[in-house]
Amino acid sequence: MSDAKRQSIGSFVRQALSGDVPDVATGDLRRIVPLLALPMALEMTMEALFAIVDIYFVARLGDASIAAVGLTEAMLALVYAAAFGLAMPTTAVVARRMGEGSPEDAAVAGAQSIWIGAAIGGLCAIGSLFGASLLALMGAEGEVLEVGRTFTTLSLASSPVVVLLFVNNAILRGAGDATRAMRSLWLANGLNIVLDPCLILGLGPFPELGVTGAAAATLIGRGVGVLYQWYHLYRGPAVTLRGRMAPNLDVAKRILRLSIGGTVQHLVETGSWMVLVRIMAGFGSAAVAGYTVAIRIVIFALLPAWGFSNATATLVGQSLGAGDPDRAERSVWVSGRYATMFLSAVALAFLLAPDWLATVFAGGGEGADVTAAGLFTIGLGFVFYGWQMVSQQAFNGAGDTTTPAVINAICFWGIQLPLAWALAHLAGLGPRGIFIAVASSYSIAAAISVVLVRRGRWKTVEV
Repeated sequence: MSDAKRQSIGSFVRQALSGDVPDVATGDLRRIVPLLALPMALEMTMEALFAIVDIYFVARLGDASIAAVGLTEAMLALVYAAAFGLAMPTTAVVARRMGEGSPEDAAVAGAQSIWIGAAIGGLCAIGSLFGASLLALMGAEGEVLEVGRTFTTLSLASSPVVVLLFVNNAILRGAGDATRAMRSLWLANGLNIVLDPCLILGLGPFPELGVTGAAAATLIGRGVGVLYQWYHLYRGPAVTLRGRMAPNLDVAKRILRLSIGGTVQHLVETGSWMVLVRIMAGFGSAAVAGYTVAIRIVIFALLPAWGFSNATATLVGQSLGAGDPDRAERSVWVSGRYATMFLSAVALAFLLAPDWLATVFAGGGEGADVTAAGLFTIGLGFVFYGWQMVSQQAFNGAGDTTTPAVINAICFWGIQLPLAWALAHLAGLGPRGIFIAVASSYSIAAAISVVLVRRGRWKTVEV
């Protein structure tokens, strides 16, 4: 690579990470899309890295601690669903107001989302009063219940911080400030990573809290992340909430109505994964282990595509706000092509070296065989996944959260789950049949989403 080329790439990366992305609503999409997508992809990568580090240190405490974390995360899935569901319309409404040239109205919309988020988080936090009982209801007993009761209580109590972290970042993304959204999660998860071993294992002057230390580290890290977000939301430059925090019931009701579709989207997809695990469990623990490793590899490989899909939501919202629906649609095709180019390279790795990847991440044995089969099978449809993600975020960015919710319900509950069971059991394909169902359902969802994007009804949605 020539020096000039390296300097050009370096200059581009510095601009993306500096937050200097001018003319989001009107600029050249071929440059604006990757400028927004890069910090968003890095933001998701840090989130994934934290999850890996967190479970690594918890695993050193034994199976009971791991089980407590797993059962608590199943309960927290409802909190995350609410957070995702509220974040989607927040980005859409803020982006639309910014595109209309009204940052003041964007700030008002952001403020209403913060009020709603605080209320939802507060309601979820009530569960912390019954932490031990809820953990027992999930099936915990004996040592798991003993070591996990405080962890569960503290995790549920931190629900307002979790919801606000997502909502604040949704405001920043909608305003086109993807870099500060990225930095807030880098700060939050960076602190988590540093504090995890200190509080779990009691390193240096820190108390040894065991698995409870993981919850404490998460609460501290995310709490600091929320404070960072509020600092920049109050001082700008993208959007300024100072003086605009007064409740506005009309705007709040609009955002709350749109959040229902976003929440359903996440719950449908999460629910389908839970049922797939249950179907896979019928083939033994090695099959579940291989499936778990394969899905984690796939999710990690999809992170850059999440960057492009989140960038699409911002661009669609701001372009529609600027009265340019054609540009909103072009942003979908530009983002989709970028995502497809990246995922095509990943698909080649899944297709050409699944056994090597399975050996690296899953070790040897029967579980690694399931991982390899899963990566190869999912790799056959991997190029379509980017289009599914980008297209559905286009709907969300336009404020149409109902369409992707319906698509998910049809493709994941109506097609994926029955097909997985039929291929695994009736057709005798076992675990491979489940992976075929995953690849097929996501490919079908991509095709339906692209067709509906072309029809263009989403461009007329009022938010």
